[in-house]
Amino acid sequence: MKIGVNLLNFGPGVNPQALESWIKISEALGYHLVMVSDHIAITPDVNSRYPAPFYEPFTTLGWIAGITTTMRIGTTVLIVPYRNPLETAKAAANLDQLSGGRLILGIGVGWSTEEFKVLGSPFKERGAVTNEYLTIMKRFWTEDVLSYDGTYIKFQDVRTAPKPIQSPHPPIWVGGQSHAAMERAVLHGDAYHPIRINTTWLSEQAIPKLTSIANQNERNMPAICPRIRLRITEYPMQEDQRIAGEGSLGQIHEDLKKLEDLGCQYVLLDTYYDDVKATENHEASWSMLSIFAEHIVDLRQEMVR
Repeated sequence: MKIGVNLLNFGPGVNPQALESWIKISEALGYHLVMVSDHIAITPDVNSRYPAPFYEPFTTLGWIAGITTTMRIGTTVLIVPYRNPLETAKAAANLDQLSGGRLILGIGVGWSTEEFKVLGSPFKERGAVTNEYLTIMKRFWTEDVLSYDGTYIKFQDVRTAPKPIQSPHPPIWVGGQSHAAMERAVLHGDAYHPIRINTTWLSEQAIPKLTSIANQNERNMPAICPRIRLRITEYPMQEDQRIAGEGSLGQIHEDLKKLEDLGCQYVLLDTYYDDVKATENHEASWSMLSIFAEHIVDLRQEMVR
């Protein structure tokens, strides 16, 4: 099981120097992956949770690709309905080429009604838009000349080169915890990427539901690659008041062991716990990542101690 870092590309403390420190620390500690989040229009509802400045993911990842050597890079998650699918597919293919085939494309449908309105994308149809756009993107990555006549977009004779290095395309991780999200993971994705989960929900609800959907559609089961909150406390937390990744070193170690036993291929660590002021203090996050690497997981061996 490989471990990644959710890099904070937003908030009052973010700047190129802080981003570079995040990346260098994560790579030096042996983490296998760094991912960034996505918002374009920082409307009031977005700003209250993920405040400006907010660094755009494709631009940021292109820069990260040039200053890293071993880590994979990706999005957690790119909001598919925000962009023309040809733009997204082209950017992803270019980024996969320029990074040497290291891109993982985490995707979601979005939640901010205000941001959807500003960007002119239909909020109530965001699931259907996402499904159509994913279909177009996957064809873009595998066909030399593409035409499409769909519900939300139509075009003819678009040349698609260059192709991604990864074949047939970069891994698609699908976020969300609804039935529709799980169905999207099975039908359009390579992995299921829920966030802030507990291991009981994952083992007793999510995985059985994914298995059922896969069987009904005669598809393979997607990989399981969750994003969990990393919040280390001095004393154990009550089990009914925490989610995976929160609590004492022993509790978090047990969470990682359970996730490994469930067959998770990747686990992404998220040090942000909805405290906007905390984004000014990146050192606290770096300290937790260091403690995690030293006391919970042997990143070089890619397995839980």
